[in-house]
Amino acid sequence: MESLNVFGEKLITCSTNPMTGFYRNGCCQTGDEDSGTHTVCVLLTSEFLEFSKIMGNDLMTPIPAFDFPGLKEGDRWCLCALRWMEAYKAGVAPHVYLEATNEATLNFIPLSILIQFAQKS
Repeated sequence: MESLNVFGEKLITCSTNPMTGFYRNGCCQTGDEDSGTHTVCVLLTSEFLEFSKIMGNDLMTPIPAFDFPGLKEGDRWCLCALRWMEAYKAGVAPHVYLEATNEATLNFIPLSILIQFAQKS
């Protein structure tokens, strides 16, 4: 079954450099195995990356054993929907690529809020 974005259209690729997505296929697809719901395609900022580190998820440090390069400002990444919402409430939510954000995100974040953070491609 084809994954859809928040507009009900075909989900487009978020990033292949770095390779993102729960399934590491470049798309913010989700499934039963994805307990974190990695569905929000974002443009990372240093403020968000620092916030994530403080919250216990250091996305900046490379982990070669998992082929994880570490992330930096300007990278696109499939982010957990609940982490994005935490960042939103803390005032550090990164911008969102709506066409690459999975419709499952709408179970956690209203479309009206996502639209406020829309990043132009």
